[in-house]
Amino acid sequence: MPAGSAEVLGGAFDLGLAKAVHGIPEGPGLLYEAKVDGFRVSISVAHGAVRIRSRTGTDLTARFPELAEAAAAQIPDSTVVDGEAVIWNRGRLDFDSLQRRLGVGPALARQRARQRPASFVAFDVLAILGRDVRPMALKDRRALLEELAEGFAPPLQLSPATTDVDVARAWWAGLAGAKVEGIMAKRLDEPYYGGERRWMKSKRLEAEDAVVAAVIGSRARPSQLVLGIFDDAGRLRFAGRTGPLSAAQAARVAPFLRRPAREHPWPEEVPSTLIDRFARERTLVHLTLVEPVVVEVSADSARSGIAFRHVVRLIRARPELDPAEVRID
Repeated sequence: MPAGSAEVLGGAFDLGLAKAVHGIPEGPGLLYEAKVDGFRVSISVAHGAVRIRSRTGTDLTARFPELAEAAAAQIPDSTVVDGEAVIWNRGRLDFDSLQRRLGVGPALARQRARQRPASFVAFDVLAILGRDVRPMALKDRRALLEELAEGFAPPLQLSPATTDVDVARAWWAGLAGAKVEGIMAKRLDEPYYGGERRWMKSKRLEAEDAVVAAVIGSRARPSQLVLGIFDDAGRLRFAGRTGPLSAAQAARVAPFLRRPAREHPWPEEVPSTLIDRFARERTLVHLTLVEPVVVEVSADSARSGIAFRHVVRLIRARPELDPAEVRID
């Protein structure tokens, strides 16, 4: 077996990455896929053993027993596929249920798999029947993947793909309700570049209202806004934060950032993970509390419960709106 095959079958490889772009890329030689909201994983079958690994190499096999069982039955030995683990719930992608698979033991993972099973959406193949196919062009890898997927049955499935930009636009418009985040675009003539951002992702951005109840920095010159949304019980829950504000943005919003007029629902120090789910370390962040005020932000469709999963961008202040009416749908 070639050295490259041994590497990829042993799990010592980087997954391909994507860079964010505005709008759906156009031009000849592009393959479009729907960007689903799930966990990026690879599934390898080698010497009869199945391994499901995250993008960072974490072994998630025990967290997704239903996918491991299906892979053992449907994916031939000495094969590695790249894709996304997702959970569907009433016709929508359910990221929260995915997160609940992490940090649990095998017994509880099996119970949750029975209650709300996951699916695997395959969009690339890295090795097949012992051959490392990463040097091949995407159009040839896609042909191999489609042939492999002829033997798939739920919970394994093939990611829909098209070279027609009009079809990609229709997906963009029609799949928002299912929590599909956007569109991926990949060059058909490129090999698999592990660890490099050669693919392109275009996320759907939507204008939404949120409540500013604290800032990082001062009220006169905030560097970031800390956002909240009211839940059904009337509690102001942390929903994330904006990206760094420009001087112009800070100047526009500062007149509406006032000292709290009454007891505030939030503390002055919070764990960094409460306002940034991707924080690398759990440190304390000092907040400057403000009287809640509504702002309009630009956010993608990725949510984790009530919270934005990614940093959002400030559009404008909406002081005329009642903060109490900003609630999760």
